[in-house]
Amino acid sequence: MNKTDLVNNISAKSGLTKRDVEAVLNGFLGEVTEALQSGDKVQLIGFGTFETRSRSGRVGRNPQTGKTIEIPASKIPAFKAGNKLKDAIK
Repeated sequence: MNKTDLVNNISAKSGLTKRDVEAVLNGFLGEVTEALQSGDKVQLIGFGTFETRSRSGRVGRNPQTGKTIEIPASKIPAFKAGNKLKDAIK
């Protein structure tokens, strides 16, 4: 399912217009992005938690040349599913 399908499904089930649903969805995604950029986590009880995780720097290898390269430390977004979501999928 892509974003358009999600907007269409929510619009059909809620009776809201597609434009309104898309505005809410874009607002939600923007808020989650801003929270993660500032180092906060977003916790939706029963659904899951969006957070950032730190990856330490490490030494990698270029597969074409075999030369070692330094891979710098970075932060990555992560999602951990909540219990209700896990139970719904079982």
